[in-house]
Amino acid sequence: MVDSQYLLPNDIGISLLDCKDAFQLLSKEEKLYAHYISRASWYGGLVVLLQTSPESPAIYVLLQKLFRAQPLPQLQERATAVGMTCEEYQAFLVYAAGVYSNMGNYKSFGDTKFVPNLPQEKLKELVWQSKAFEKNPDEMERLWQVCGDRMFSLEDRQKQLGLGAKGTTAYFSGNCDLKDAELAQKFLDFKGISAYNTRLFKTVGDNGKTIYEVRLASVIKEDAPLKGELGNQCGVYEFEGVTFKVCRGDYSPLMKKVVENLEKAKDHASTPNVEKMLLHYNRSFTTGSIDAHKEGSKHWIRDEGPIVESYIGFIESYRDPYGSRGEFEGFVAVVNKDMSAKFTQLVASAERLLPQLPWPQPFEKDRFLKPDFTSLDVLTFAGSGIPAGINIPNYDDIRQTVGFKNVSLGNVLAVAYHTQKEKLTFLEDNDKDLYIKWKGPSFEVQVGLHELLGHGSGKLFVQDDKGKFNFDTGLVNPETGEEVKSWYKQGETWDSKFSTIASTYEECRAECVGLYLCLSREILKIFGHEGADADDVIYVNWLTMVRAGVLGLEFYTPETQKWRQAHMQARFVILRVLLEAGEGLVTVRQTTGGDGKPDAIITLDREKIATVGKAAIEAFLRKLQVYKSTADVEAGRALYSSYSRVTDAEPERYLTLRHTVLLRKESRKMFVQANTRIEGGDIQFQSYEASAAGLISSFVERFSEDGDELETCLQELSCRDSKHWGI
Repeated sequence: MVDSQYLLPNDIGISLLDCKDAFQLLSKEEKLYAHYISRASWYGGLVVLLQTSPESPAIYVLLQKLFRAQPLPQLQERATAVGMTCEEYQAFLVYAAGVYSNMGNYKSFGDTKFVPNLPQEKLKELVWQSKAFEKNPDEMERLWQVCGDRMFSLEDRQKQLGLGAKGTTAYFSGNCDLKDAELAQKFLDFKGISAYNTRLFKTVGDNGKTIYEVRLASVIKEDAPLKGELGNQCGVYEFEGVTFKVCRGDYSPLMKKVVENLEKAKDHASTPNVEKMLLHYNRSFTTGSIDAHKEGSKHWIRDEGPIVESYIGFIESYRDPYGSRGEFEGFVAVVNKDMSAKFTQLVASAERLLPQLPWPQPFEKDRFLKPDFTSLDVLTFAGSGIPAGINIPNYDDIRQTVGFKNVSLGNVLAVAYHTQKEKLTFLEDNDKDLYIKWKGPSFEVQVGLHELLGHGSGKLFVQDDKGKFNFDTGLVNPETGEEVKSWYKQGETWDSKFSTIASTYEECRAECVGLYLCLSREILKIFGHEGADADDVIYVNWLTMVRAGVLGLEFYTPETQKWRQAHMQARFVILRVLLEAGEGLVTVRQTTGGDGKPDAIITLDREKIATVGKAAIEAFLRKLQVYKSTADVEAGRALYSSYSRVTDAEPERYLTLRHTVLLRKESRKMFVQANTRIEGGDIQFQSYEASAAGLISSFVERFSEDGDELETCLQELSCRDSKHWGI
């Protein structure tokens, strides 16, 4: 029997990401701009299939061919004819919806594989009896040969994303391990090449010498510089006894689709800044230049207060096992003016609030670059998952000198975290009532603080290529009492220095800032909370974090002793810090539920949050910032690893608690997104029902005009590299 953590339940929550009213209020030019950026995002989102696992592209193509060839009711008739039960057919639809939602067969939140919850023979028989098979039996059989077994396989290495023997990834060829990733990063830092839009493929030449191919995402495949192109670093290099070949053309046909639609969007740009932004993005996606994407991001930051907001590129590095390569992501959203007013007020107060953070002034940015902070209703979010809030761009040099933007995704928040009392785990009944009432408002506060004053705070100590320091070299480290001894050298970044822990460490720092500053009555008043209501918001925010720390155990793999999700690891670390604070602040009591199965109850003493809790977070947060500022990887890793450790030692018995969490877990929701299309010069908005069938229909219709072309393209791109994973 398959472990439930590798299955998606038939009753998984599926919600509509509603943006219709906001979209209809846009002008025609704004609608056209939103439409073409959406198209670019959806085409680019297909890149994620090629970044996730070797079999993901084939699974996607197989599903698209099945669903495009005949309506779902007809397919269900054939499923019944081959002996599938109603439950098995629904499990198949849920699996397909999961592949579309995660852009592959690994969960975007948690990185575990999910497999179809039905017999492999029955699914194969459905494929063989389908209309798609009737039309092209050779192609469908070939697709099944590529992905049929791997779709269901739960071999140890295929259970989760990871590097080397610890998991599966398509960012690296199958023969790469951590040492290869470290050597490649050393080479990239030496050459000043960003890893964000790269993949790494390792081969051995006829002479037995190791060759690493660093492949850049770009439309063009030629490595020679284009006319007028600056900074081209394609070529062959010898480095520490091995050969590195830097070349272009990864995902080329998909990147071409992205560029074509960004060009069309440029015709409807609202400001010169947006035109320049799109110009640089296109240069980046055409040539593979991250510097060009940085230039585009600068113009994006300067485009303040747009009605239609968007961002696109290789953005978040959560799913790269080494933590340096960005997953393709693109979003388009419409500003929610009422909610944005609160965030604007928070931004206006930021310079007054930042000094409240628990580190000395020299560890804070020299100047707070006031960002845009808006609440958005998402029209399109293409990639492997949809967050509740974002702080971008992720380029350290731009964040430190030009600035950044914060966005809170309002229509995601409205549906993602809603839950029923009977499904709410690990809380006392009175806490459940408070949680349901205040979870939304408290999370709104936490997201605002996490994004703006969490990710937006703190200085990195840097020595530039001319030897100049951006800090006083006589500065005393408050954790050691000695002068600062380490900093970032030319070419080094936060991601490249802290690599495998960079994402989760930074999420932990931002979460701690949210907990720490939510105690401020001034901040709570901005969000409309005063008196007893403010007290409840604080309590539920801290309670939510403690509960999330317990729930985070789902995302730890004991067999590899690895965490699979950055945010959930961060929340577990915070739980450990608060438990360590003692004095009865937090307790986690393992017990037996009313159903006779293992259970647990979390308690938080609300009277001690502002004293014991605040002091614990203050001391821990200061350490996190000081180690980050000073590039003290050794101390940072030691601290973070100690709190990330999961054992079954008394009194907490975390491994036992993990079994209880898995027993009572609720699957993460999936979202159905709308489509837009041009008909007779007008932009039409198409919604779908909130179900697995609705989610499938949205993807089938999303690529109705060029489905065959895209499926051929994905198969060719996947087939070209299949040798790197023995497929």
